[in-house]
Amino acid sequence: MVIDNLFDRASSVMTVVSFITFIGIMWWAFSRRNTENFAEAAQLPFADEETPHV
Repeated sequence: MVIDNLFDRASSVMTVVSFITFIGIMWWAFSRRNTENFAEAAQLPFADEETPHV
């Protein structure tokens, strides 16, 4: 039964670690200092590609 207890605790720890990682990613994505970079990246699909003149 020791192995069952170990897996239960590991599962709980991984849930907490995953939640903290998710919160960190959300904080990074919505931070104000990234707004300009994300706005620039959002316009990349609409940028005209330069074609070489042959």
